[in-house]
Amino acid sequence: MSLPNKDEMKGKYEQTKGKVKETVGRKLNDKALENEGSADRAKGNMRETYGKTKRELGDAVKDLGDKIRK
Repeated sequence: MSLPNKDEMKGKYEQTKGKVKETVGRKLNDKALENEGSADRAKGNMRETYGKTKRELGDAVKDLGDKIRK
């Protein structure tokens, strides 16, 4: 398994940023900030999933290439 790629890392960052916004929005009773945080978390989840898929596909292609060379 390879290391996480840039999309996975940015996805995690967006999820964390969204969670903070949601929490602060809830504490301040600011629905707009809470909703913005929820959207950021969803965007982060999508980006992380995209990154994982891209990495796994790359790993599969590399493994296939290694098997072909043998």
